[in-house]
Amino acid sequence: MSAPLLVIAAGGTGGHMFPAQALAEAMLARGWRVKLSTDARGARYSGAFPEAVTQEVIASATFARGGVLAKAAVPLRVGAGVWAARRSMRADRPAAVVGFGGYPSIPALAAARLLGIPRMIHEQNGVLGRVNELFARRVDAVACGTWPTKLPEGVEGVHVGNPVRGAVLARAGAPYIAPGDYPMSVLVIGGSQGARILSDVVPPALSALPREIRRHVRVSHQAREEDVARVADYYYGEGIEAEVDTFFSDLPERMSEAQLVISRAGASSVADISVIGRPSILIPLASAIRDEQTANARGLAGAGAAILLPEGKLQVDTLAEQVALVLGDADGALQMSRAALGQAVPDATDRLVGLVERLADQ
Repeated sequence: MSAPLLVIAAGGTGGHMFPAQALAEAMLARGWRVKLSTDARGARYSGAFPEAVTQEVIASATFARGGVLAKAAVPLRVGAGVWAARRSMRADRPAAVVGFGGYPSIPALAAARLLGIPRMIHEQNGVLGRVNELFARRVDAVACGTWPTKLPEGVEGVHVGNPVRGAVLARAGAPYIAPGDYPMSVLVIGGSQGARILSDVVPPALSALPREIRRHVRVSHQAREEDVARVADYYYGEGIEAEVDTFFSDLPERMSEAQLVISRAGASSVADISVIGRPSILIPLASAIRDEQTANARGLAGAGAAILLPEGKLQVDTLAEQVALVLGDADGALQMSRAALGQAVPDATDRLVGLVERLADQ
């Protein structure tokens, strides 16, 4: 008898792929077979999945991109994807199908519904994305990464948390060194969409800190490729020690060594900050259609672990004042660190695995 098969359907962003990868790794360790169902765009982001995960590229599409002709072809592409996913599932029937959001997850979830296969979705943010909202009433379970999550009336969610990568779990609850009269690390992370304004505002804000704080500040700043040189030059010109790059492969280590994290409020970033336990200033992405990043930040902000700073109020003087409040108050920063840990769900992957196994046994 072959091992049970789990089909994971996910889109092409890190927010969808990180928890999907964590689930895949855990299910493989439990003896399951795992297949990733995505589209051509999503496949470009799936290189970190274990080799044992079969990857199936199935056509999908969204009305949010392309011109008139591309939009007119969406129903045909999605229909073809559903038909292909249905054919694949009939040949090798999954025990369960889990969707993590994004339009590439549509074909697998729709095919599973047609075939009566147990299915669920995992929503990383505090507000359902479009695809997950579409399927919320058409699945057997809705797993929520952020709590509370705004759900359609009559739909109940199960809080499992957002799975984090193994490198983050390895730093879970790392001892926090409170700010003081010695080098202090500030980590700045913004994501591809939200990094530009942080590159514009954060460097001059750190430069505007009181001298007794500024002279101890060391910065790791993640920036868009086109902004790296100018941000690095600014820090150098201001005499602030800084590393500026598009990506830090050792991000969990840098976060564990930071006295303060300045970040967008993406679900994965909030989960990492919580699990490692660091004070943060969270700046939700204003262009997010459903304002999901504000929802993501509320848990940490409400617990006193983070300062929530709306993008509309992100000014140099305002940010400098908030940074000084954290780095100038060792006891307060230590309390923020502890409060962040109090919001963490380090066993989120295990919770999600348990939900999948219960779903498959129904």
